[in-house]
Amino acid sequence: MFDDTPTDISTKSLSNVRNAIFWLDDPGRPGSRPSLEEHVTADLCIVGGGFSGLWTAVLAKQQHPDWRVVLLEGDRLAGGASGRNGGFCAASLTHGLANGMSRWPSEMPVLLRLGSENLDAIERFVGDHGIDCEFIRSGDLAIATEPYQVANLIELCEAGTALGMPYEFLDEESLKSRVNSPTYLAGLFDRSGTAMLNPARLAWGLARVAADMGVDIYEQTPVSTINDKSETVSVFTRSGSVAAARVALATNAYPPLLRRISNYVVPVYDYVLMSEPLSHEQLSLVRWDGREGVSDSANQFHYYRITEDGRILWGGYDAVYHSGNGFGREHEVDNGSFQRLAAHFFQTFPQLAGLEFTHAWGGAIDTCSRFSAFWGKVHGGKTVYVSGYTGLGVGSSRFGAQVMLDLLHGRKTERTELLMVKKKPKPFPPEPLRTIGIDWTTRSLKSADRNAGHRNLWLRTLDRFGLGFDS
Repeated sequence: MFDDTPTDISTKSLSNVRNAIFWLDDPGRPGSRPSLEEHVTADLCIVGGGFSGLWTAVLAKQQHPDWRVVLLEGDRLAGGASGRNGGFCAASLTHGLANGMSRWPSEMPVLLRLGSENLDAIERFVGDHGIDCEFIRSGDLAIATEPYQVANLIELCEAGTALGMPYEFLDEESLKSRVNSPTYLAGLFDRSGTAMLNPARLAWGLARVAADMGVDIYEQTPVSTINDKSETVSVFTRSGSVAAARVALATNAYPPLLRRISNYVVPVYDYVLMSEPLSHEQLSLVRWDGREGVSDSANQFHYYRITEDGRILWGGYDAVYHSGNGFGREHEVDNGSFQRLAAHFFQTFPQLAGLEFTHAWGGAIDTCSRFSAFWGKVHGGKTVYVSGYTGLGVGSSRFGAQVMLDLLHGRKTERTELLMVKKKPKPFPPEPLRTIGIDWTTRSLKSADRNAGHRNLWLRTLDRFGLGFDS
């Protein structure tokens, strides 16, 4: 169990930190594209310039080179979750094996195969198009830091192995030979199911490819309303509009343009620190030569990884909901969360005392009650949407885009026949019950972490109705 109390070491590590997003604080960031200032027509209008929207644009042009595809981004490309995450690109479409097995056990062989194929396709795309996003197929480590978590990892390893997953259980000695922390008791290594990358550079590379294919990309063009016009859908912006035969909504954690989506999604704020580059001596103390992605196994978990230039990204633990689906820049800085993260970092890596953090930021995750993407269509099938990735959208957003295009075409495919695609998650209750329920859940998860993972009556009730939460 982590101690939230700041120390002199953790406080000093934040003395020169900037409230800035490391991935976007890049001299290679492309200049802003123009906003839409006129009325245009399109075969497909995409709302949202993150991974879901960009993959939809690229895949649509691959399938229909003659289509006019227009992409509208309210801010800058990758300015939302796509440019703020940890850079874990996972094969999982179901927010991990355990979550998938609890919801779609009969479909897991297919979902695992489709997820693996999807990650392979992303890797090929990055290579074929020369996208310099620091892509490395490093795999990931799930870590036990409490005795009860060791048994959970053994059980997960057995379940994954039975399904053909290349899982390897690591005892304490084997684990510490990969990444060295005195808090580690055991680990589960998935050697091929996750890649590390620079998420902003992937998004900028996707945008470059999309533009080269003829996609019209407009930034700083927030959409105000969308209306069904029988033959087309009208998409209105501040100073322009699009009459589109088809519309794909990829706004994720942003306030949805369709009221019905807000029944299924809540924005929760996640916080991240990025360190200065480690010295050769510091690197030798933590090892980490394989650059695996790492996460611990508590309900309130940390995720972390090491970058190509030797920085450690350290995020997670807090997942903060603001009542009324609160969303906005005022929630992106939480000094209390940054202090907790720093304190936990030096409990995990005490040998790095003296290391400082250079960047601290926050952003909203589009969380739904089943922790994985869901889809829908309106306007007689002319408009489709995807949302609810719950933090694992870097990889699964490409799959999400494929499903949206299937739905827009009315195609019956292996993807659209999945129960995961056909059915939506359980909706969240209206306010104020939504805030009360999330608050009770957060308190209960903290209690479970303090009590060897024991889930109280509230959490067991949520589990029973398919609303089991983790952080």
